[in-house]
Amino acid sequence: MILAIDIGNTNIVIGCIEGEKVNFVERVSTDLSKTELEYVVEFKTLFDLYQIGLEDITGSIISSVVPPLNNIMKSSLEKMLHCAPLVVGPGVKTGLNILMDNPGQLGSDLVVNAVAGLYYYGAPIIMIDMGTATTISVVDQKRNYIGGMILPGAKVSLDSLVNRTSQLPRISLEPPKKVIGTNTIDCMKSGIVMGQAACLDGMIERIYEELGYQAPVVATGGLAASIVPYCKKEIVCDNELTLKGLGLIYHKNVE
Repeated sequence: MILAIDIGNTNIVIGCIEGEKVNFVERVSTDLSKTELEYVVEFKTLFDLYQIGLEDITGSIISSVVPPLNNIMKSSLEKMLHCAPLVVGPGVKTGLNILMDNPGQLGSDLVVNAVAGLYYYGAPIIMIDMGTATTISVVDQKRNYIGGMILPGAKVSLDSLVNRTSQLPRISLEPPKKVIGTNTIDCMKSGIVMGQAACLDGMIERIYEELGYQAPVVATGGLAASIVPYCKKEIVCDNELTLKGLGLIYHKNVE
């Protein structure tokens, strides 16, 4: 069993993978102020919750878009598991052919998602990751990662709207009762939830036009379940996509 960790700007996604099975997926807040020991305690609490012993874990892997946290996370895993984690980055085998202007700039989370998307859904494939930012990645028919888009995430948009207006209240990210809101809160809910869903529909349509063919779409990330059900395009929600990709990359390198 391996421990897979995806460090995002808002949340850290944690899971244990046995073969191709993800035993659990949990999220904790990304906190640069925490020490190695505090992260060890957090991990051990999760293991106790799912009745997993440290002796059951044979290795670990990290992907991260928060460089200041990398060394802290690596040290905490070494302290807990007594072996160094594999970190997704230059020199790590992924099997992904990246046709970008500068492949080294591609975020490790996008690489991991693409590896999982290809393995579990085939090519071509469009992957959407909905977190602090909403990212869209495109793999063509020849299994090449050809690029994508980066949009403000739903919560980032909502926070910006509230912080830059005097009279709009802070609300939870919930769907409205109907698209045309009849009060301020429902109007905001419609704008954020339906607006983000419409944006995804429109981006997918534009990708189809540029590719010249259609492709399956899979979405992951903490906000996917809140937005994807309101999209008109057929989108598969896979909450385990990133962790599955980490598992694949780990075995590709260790074995």
